[in-house]
Amino acid sequence: MRDDEFISAGVTRRTFLAGVGGAVALSVAGGSARAAGGKEAPQLAALVKEGKLPPLADRLPQNPMVVTPSEKVGAYGGTLRRGLRGSSDHNGILRMVGNQSLVRWNLEFTAVLPNLAEKWEVNDDASQFTFHLLKGAKWSDGHPFTADDVVFAIEDVVKNKELYSATPAQIVVGGKPVTVEKIDDYTVKFTFAAPNALYLENLATPLGQHPTLFAKHYCSKFLPKYNANLDADVKAAGVTSWTELFRAKCGDIEIPSRWANPEKPVLDPWVIKEPYSGGATRVLMTRNPYFWQVDTEGNQLPYIDELNFGISQDVESLMLNVISGKVDIQERHINSLANKPTLSQNMEKGDYRLLSLVPSAAQQCSLYLNMTHKDPALRKIFADKSFRQALSIGINRQEIIDIIYFGQSEGYQTGPRPGHPWYHEKLARQFTEYDPDKANSMLDAAGLDKKSGNGIRLRPDGQPIFFAVDVIPTLYPDLVDVLELVKAHWAGIGIDMKVNTIERALYYTRGDDNAHDAQVWPGPGGLDPMLDPRDFFAFHPQGSRYAIPWTLWYTSNGEKGEEPPESQKKRMKLYDEARSTADLDKRGAIMKQIFDLAAEDFEVMGVCLAVGGFGVIRNNLRNVPEKQPDSWSWPNPGPALPQQFTFTS
Repeated sequence: MRDDEFISAGVTRRTFLAGVGGAVALSVAGGSARAAGGKEAPQLAALVKEGKLPPLADRLPQNPMVVTPSEKVGAYGGTLRRGLRGSSDHNGILRMVGNQSLVRWNLEFTAVLPNLAEKWEVNDDASQFTFHLLKGAKWSDGHPFTADDVVFAIEDVVKNKELYSATPAQIVVGGKPVTVEKIDDYTVKFTFAAPNALYLENLATPLGQHPTLFAKHYCSKFLPKYNANLDADVKAAGVTSWTELFRAKCGDIEIPSRWANPEKPVLDPWVIKEPYSGGATRVLMTRNPYFWQVDTEGNQLPYIDELNFGISQDVESLMLNVISGKVDIQERHINSLANKPTLSQNMEKGDYRLLSLVPSAAQQCSLYLNMTHKDPALRKIFADKSFRQALSIGINRQEIIDIIYFGQSEGYQTGPRPGHPWYHEKLARQFTEYDPDKANSMLDAAGLDKKSGNGIRLRPDGQPIFFAVDVIPTLYPDLVDVLELVKAHWAGIGIDMKVNTIERALYYTRGDDNAHDAQVWPGPGGLDPMLDPRDFFAFHPQGSRYAIPWTLWYTSNGEKGEEPPESQKKRMKLYDEARSTADLDKRGAIMKQIFDLAAEDFEVMGVCLAVGGFGVIRNNLRNVPEKQPDSWSWPNPGPALPQQFTFTS
């Protein structure tokens, strides 16, 4: 079967990552596991005995999804401890828990597998997807999960223009959003206006979770269409609008309130007990008694009783918890090369082993100058390609690699990683040489040849060239160190830059308001260039930080934001064509055109190729694959199925 073909049994193949072992299998039980009289956690069995919970057979689907444990059938019990950082680390929970979409990735990040959809069919041009849902699956409050929930989630929630300023790009093709219709209680059909050959892959990513995120019987109470008394409910809740109330009660994929309402029904292995809210020192989640997966012996998952996400205010505190054995699995926030020697030296003391992460990213640190800046003078300077090129060759990448990354990388801009079939040499390597003399000459030629008394170049309006680069130290501490060196390099060519360390929430707010000068983020697209093309054109409102108004123009089909230049519009059109093309060779040829244009316009500046990461796993925590992809599209460790993680005595 070709890499780009789909089969009705529900698997699509890709070839982006190889060599990640320890796959966790997942299949449909065909009724055998339930019929065999599977077991459940002792706490749940006690509730059944007391008449407070239905018997296990009534809580599981007709044909439960069966997970083959990574090492062995596990034992019930224990609290898994993991760390969050501050008040805006909600995606740290998502990565561990929120992996319950219609489909999911396999461990190798090469195939899309069944999940809450046990199978599907795709028509010849990939414009229509028919999903057959797992019959008898239930929300965490015991209410059935059916086609009505999926239709409600898309048609009533995600396509509601008061809730979403722009319909999410994953469900928009040809400028039109998907139409979702109910065929029967357990069958739904998604129809796109044009071919959408990437839809299954997108559906397996975190941003594809919408169809299974909103329980109709609960969330409909917060929509005007279903609740005539909603104005009174809004007033009673002390909020200003029904949209604010909806978000507080039902959340969304990537906002903290997703994990702040214990009353909201979910399809996750664990449910909120102590919410993620202001002032919280931890987030506690407890077993979902209606979770719809079992192991190969029919035992209901998850094995682990509770998840305890301790909230640290700094990375140092989190590192101390790891070293002292107070964290069971962690890679987030501690995954910097500077921490690796310390963590390696303390493995025996902390009673843990190291987890190996294979980066899907292309770039360790992408620099995004805001080309749509509100200041006309900075906008003009940043929009000058020769200025960006000069800054790039004004960076001593080898010094950064040697000092911060211990020599374990190479100068790189962006694009697919070396070895990927779509690798693009120019996009990856241009302007990575260190040549401050040439950089100075280019800046002089760009009309920035006048300097202040301290050697800083002057803008055409006579003001010194100065801008701040936003970075989140709690999330990517190495990028702070990178920027400190870049600051010194650029000072040598007459550019004054401030390293602006800020909290994640403010980082996003500044970007969303187009109030930033420049920002940094690890550059995506190394193994999944079509799933996350934000560095190749203005694709993602929270990702393409060099021109967020252009992304809004793209995602709103020209109704919002700011019209981008022709090259950007051409790439947007090409991408829409590529994601509508089922033939992989043709798709690759289209993407090459995008890479050619992106290389020519050079909007994004990179530092070095993303380096392999790591994490820690406590020695008594088993069934954890010790080599995993490291990606937002494969939201590690979620696709490794933490519901089958287990503790040994």
